[in-house]
Amino acid sequence: MVLLGTFVNGACILIGSILGMFLQHIPEKIKETVMSGIGLTVIVLGLQMGFKSDNFIMVIISIVGGAVLGEWMNLEARLNSLGNWIERRMKAKKGTSISQGFVTATLIFCIGAMAIIGALDSGIRNDHDVLITKSIIDGFTALVLSSTLGIGVLFSAFPIILYEGFIAIFSRQINTLIPTALMDSFILEMTATGGVMILAIGLNIIGVTKIRVANLLPGIMITAILVTIMYYL
Repeated sequence: MVLLGTFVNGACILIGSILGMFLQHIPEKIKETVMSGIGLTVIVLGLQMGFKSDNFIMVIISIVGGAVLGEWMNLEARLNSLGNWIERRMKAKKGTSISQGFVTATLIFCIGAMAIIGALDSGIRNDHDVLITKSIIDGFTALVLSSTLGIGVLFSAFPIILYEGFIAIFSRQINTLIPTALMDSFILEMTATGGVMILAIGLNIIGVTKIRVANLLPGIMITAILVTIMYYL
């Protein structure tokens, strides 16, 4: 089954998020310290990913270009509107930000080599080991995130399923059309660009900045364009 690894990944995020919701009623002081710890670990993760780039100028151009496009499309406000709609539908508690949990978790779970490589392995070789390994990591991460950021983390399972599922279903075509060297370069630079976004999320979590991270997302598309141009030049 081509989508087995994708569904396992989504299920682990859902289960982890639900379990984390039961840990929300811990003392506020503990929650604040845990939140700071999460922010610091996310910052370290972002730094590790960012340093993987072979061409950091490309990362800078992608982030700057992505920021311009994201602000023009007003992605952050659109996502907040969606989060507010869900909150009204679910009658979420006052002060609960579904958008923050959703964006934070989605970026952490989507951006990186394991999501792409794992989905390609599932589709081409019917080998789900990478995605199942990722699922375990994501499940524990979702548990910790949802204990502080709330139910918004749970909704990140759905874009993960769509993202990895799309890659897995069309993996044979992707493998045929895109040279291996180009794909490897894209994964590397996408991971680095995404690392900058995850670093921004970590800074937001600990309250140092209020960066509109969702408005940086078009940077991933710009990375793909730049890597392709560089490869064929």
